[in-house]
Amino acid sequence: MGWRETLLRWQKWAAVGAGAASLAVAGCGNGTSPETPPAIQDRVSLTAFSGSNACADLETYLEDNAVRMMRTQIEASRDGVPSWGWWGGFRGGDFAEASPTAALGGAANDKAASPMPTNYTTTNTQVSGVDEADFVKNDGNRIFVLSGDKLYASLSWPATNLSLQGKLTIQGWPQEMFLAGNDKVVVFSSIWQQLPLAASDGANCKGLDCGYTYANSVKITVVDVSDLGNLKTESEYFLPGSYANSRRIGDSVRVVMSDDLNFPQSIRWWPEGDLGGGSCGFWGGNCTPVDKAKRDAAFNELIKKNEQIIRNTTLAQWVPAASMVKNGQRTMLPADCSSFSKVNAPVRMGQLSVVTLNLKNPGTINRTNVLAESGEVYASAKNLYVATRHWWWWPAPGQKDVTYLHKFDISDENAAKYVASGTAAGGIVDQFSMDEDSNGYFRIATTTTQRVPDTENPNNWFGRTETANQVSILAEKEGQLLVIGESKPMAVGERIMSSRFSGCTGYVVTFRQVDPLFTLDLCDPTNPQVVGELKVPGFSSYIHPLDEGHLLTIGTYVPEDMQNWQGRRIQLSIFDVTNKAKPTLAHTTTLGDSSSYSEAQHNHKAFNYFAAKKLLAVPFSDYGWGQDSNGDYWSSFTSDLRVFGVDTQTGFTHKGAVAMKDLFRVHNYYGWSYYWQPSVRRSVMADDFVYAISDAGIRVANINALGTPVATVAFDRYVTY
Repeated sequence: MGWRETLLRWQKWAAVGAGAASLAVAGCGNGTSPETPPAIQDRVSLTAFSGSNACADLETYLEDNAVRMMRTQIEASRDGVPSWGWWGGFRGGDFAEASPTAALGGAANDKAASPMPTNYTTTNTQVSGVDEADFVKNDGNRIFVLSGDKLYASLSWPATNLSLQGKLTIQGWPQEMFLAGNDKVVVFSSIWQQLPLAASDGANCKGLDCGYTYANSVKITVVDVSDLGNLKTESEYFLPGSYANSRRIGDSVRVVMSDDLNFPQSIRWWPEGDLGGGSCGFWGGNCTPVDKAKRDAAFNELIKKNEQIIRNTTLAQWVPAASMVKNGQRTMLPADCSSFSKVNAPVRMGQLSVVTLNLKNPGTINRTNVLAESGEVYASAKNLYVATRHWWWWPAPGQKDVTYLHKFDISDENAAKYVASGTAAGGIVDQFSMDEDSNGYFRIATTTTQRVPDTENPNNWFGRTETANQVSILAEKEGQLLVIGESKPMAVGERIMSSRFSGCTGYVVTFRQVDPLFTLDLCDPTNPQVVGELKVPGFSSYIHPLDEGHLLTIGTYVPEDMQNWQGRRIQLSIFDVTNKAKPTLAHTTTLGDSSSYSEAQHNHKAFNYFAAKKLLAVPFSDYGWGQDSNGDYWSSFTSDLRVFGVDTQTGFTHKGAVAMKDLFRVHNYYGWSYYWQPSVRRSVMADDFVYAISDAGIRVANINALGTPVATVAFDRYVTY
């Protein structure tokens, strides 16, 4: 087997392993390739299952797609390439109680007597009034943190009285939460529960494994936090699937979930018994002759048996019911068939659900379901948008990337209503690539990617890619999101790294070797115009509007002549965009060295700008190789909270850092995991005080003496060894 045949085999293997919901396999047992993938759908729409046959039609649709997916994956294995496997996860451990410094403080009703800070920061969100979930929430007086499998509640004001008041164990792997009003925290955790098509063996489901390695459901836990010293579970909701994203407006919580098309456990992906020889290494070499007739018969029989199993599966097994537990009583909440819609475009098969929980009406939940995979989410105060990508099945010359958009009206506190769908050229980098202006126009910044033949290397079946970038504006009309304006292509050969929309101005940063910042005039939605461009080394990965004329950004500094990665640095910048046609780099500073890292570089919730005090706090991590190591690898690791003064005239002033090394230095590396990382990740600022937050605890210091903490709370240590 030559290298070209090997690549083609990998191409087919990878395409099938990613899932093949809409593929129509040509024939059974003849080893032919799937038909040409369907073209881009310019008028994408959703069609609901309705009428007296809604449930029967839904079941047939699910089974038809399951059969196609099954047949495609097995056909890919027919020539000897094994099907994709599923990788296991980390093992969990036990909790050890925290040190005496974490002992519960005074009574929670101390809060009522405590004054509030004049100004304080909360979660950094994209849209004012639209809250985004995070593992840290605060209201100026209280700080709530999810760490390990617990919700911790601390009294945080006055800062000198910082103390842990209470904690509550949350089932599974708690990921994010909302603080709603004075009395409720809503926690989202991933759990394992016995579902109709789930594996019956739950013996290995222990500790956080039940929410990480074995997760198949989302649990929403509503906690009464009115008494910090006595946190109480008020109600629990169990929804099959995976947590993708969420938003909260007032008492209405919207949860975007995703789920795969889960096959029955009895499905087999490889025939048993003698397959007629044909043994040989993947990379070729001497092979045993193949009895093709015998091999095809075995594969055909496997496909036949699997299809029978799929057709015998009930709708209740394909679409498991949700449930609610309140006052010890469980109520089943089966899905309504009419809440499901199918897409008329080629997208990966899955289940995207927009779940609504009204905290004023906690007895029910509402689910709006789309039979497609979930993507990035954007929400304004009135509408929620979910982006999914066109699925080409496998890369080939001539293809273009496309994003499909689905719009839901969330003005009703109790439900999300499907409104319209649309198509935009290219793909997006994150939620900030999308925006809705005050007139209801939807703006989206995309990188367009087209695969073209590689004329210099004809044997390259993948071809090469050509990229460009643009901003498109869409308007809703009769159930369609229609493109009414597009900017000219920007930065051909580069990709968007960040974007932000403010009023009728758009900002886009692209990157290849230098960082062009583009400014766009979007006041005329039918004619978006690029009005300015600035090139500087490196790129910005998050853009934060300071005022009408300035942007504050974080990203990565990359020298134009950089020959290796050692020239990279974390970079903070202030751009002057007072003159949109001539943006300038007003100020910049770098942090650390090539091994330095900040979560704020890729997660806006870690970026904390305190406008009242003109302060910026970002988590910082680095490896001080050879410094104070004492033979212990992690003794040289540094993680703290870096604080800067920000002034559009004078630039950045380093105020210092809140260090927490003593809290994580004693924790061996093997005690760290995806769900317990004692490095600093978040911050809160209130008046003259700065709080650094990690999975290990909370530490607060005065802005004028950041190196001298005034109080510390330590959380329980999660041990994995």
